[in-house]
Amino acid sequence: MKMEKDLFAALRERGYIYQCTHEDEVREALNNGPLTFYLGIDPTADSLHIGHFLGLMLFRRLQAAGHRGILLVGGATAMVGDPSGKSDMRQMMERERVGRNIAEVTALARRFISVEGDNPAIVVNNADWTDSFTYIEFLRRVGAHFNVSVMLAADAYAKRLAAGGLTFLEMGYMLMQAYDFVHLYENYGCTLQIGGSDQWGNIVAGVNLGRKMRFSADGREAESDVLRGLTCPLLMTRDGNKMGKTEQGTLWVAREKTAVFDFFQYFYNVDDADTEKLLKLFTDIETAEIERLCRDDAVAAKRRMAYEITKLVHGAEEADKTVQTLQALYSGAGTAADMPSAVLRVPGGRIGIVELLTESGFLPSRGEARRLIRQGGIAVSDERVQAEDAVIEAAAGAEIVLKKGKKSFLRVKFEP
Repeated sequence: MKMEKDLFAALRERGYIYQCTHEDEVREALNNGPLTFYLGIDPTADSLHIGHFLGLMLFRRLQAAGHRGILLVGGATAMVGDPSGKSDMRQMMERERVGRNIAEVTALARRFISVEGDNPAIVVNNADWTDSFTYIEFLRRVGAHFNVSVMLAADAYAKRLAAGGLTFLEMGYMLMQAYDFVHLYENYGCTLQIGGSDQWGNIVAGVNLGRKMRFSADGREAESDVLRGLTCPLLMTRDGNKMGKTEQGTLWVAREKTAVFDFFQYFYNVDDADTEKLLKLFTDIETAEIERLCRDDAVAAKRRMAYEITKLVHGAEEADKTVQTLQALYSGAGTAADMPSAVLRVPGGRIGIVELLTESGFLPSRGEARRLIRQGGIAVSDERVQAEDAVIEAAAGAEIVLKKGKKSFLRVKFEP
């Protein structure tokens, strides 16, 4: 990755910077570092999803520029659950499950960041220090610095209250994350926290807690904030929806949860208007070259974008294999082994097309299936479906390929 003379300006140009607690100081530190920064991820699932991409890419760029990175995997905070952006309380998880998730998430995060070499990232678990506190000790050391009225005004809590309630368990999340920042400052010299814009309230809480605890320890007011925060925007489509939602659910990094083919296809199917943004965020191509690509050939630019993101997450071999699979499909070469697939049991050996499209998981609803059939957007093994009441032969052991438009495919095998 090319080193930037003005790293802060380069990050802003590529779309990474949304908010800063101290913009001038953050710019100065990033451009003249090195500084130590951290990114936190709560292992509330056994994989990373597209929502984690941007923070990890920002981590990757800061690390490549010589800054020292800490990845905090929240073994303690995952036991509580972040209320940010949630209308209901998160389901509480057992410690054993959190431990399994930590191992999976840490392994996947290493595809983005480096834990070896001259400037290796440090991976820490906040349970290692949070578990050492007694309840009373934590309240006295941390809770004494939080004003409940101020907390309730924060978006994370205000929305939960408006939705019908907020538990005391969730109120503790902000305190725990804020103290993480202070602990990393005291033990690793960490002065910058990065994260998505939905974490702004928690990041600011950590910055403020650092100042208040210094005042308490010194017996005099701290002259300035030592801790600082920087957020990147949430990954949204041009029409304002969150990226990463597919007909089959969330777009995951683990190939066991989202097939590499589906992963590639998701990005290849995004709106043309989002291509330039994704190229700037997830590739190292120079911005001038990205703008030229998008201006001269939108299809080639989107293909390059989907390939580069797939290569970043799954490796060049898997990305190349996916491109070869798509080329075979586009050329009418038949079913490819790496295509997403489903197995369906059809008593009687015949099934209506609408039922086939929905029960295979290819389309989310009967209404969507009928609409696409009427528009001529559905084909079965290269033959366009003409009627909503069409019946498909489904003999045991047979295979067909469902196609939606020119870019979405599903191989369906009928079992006895």
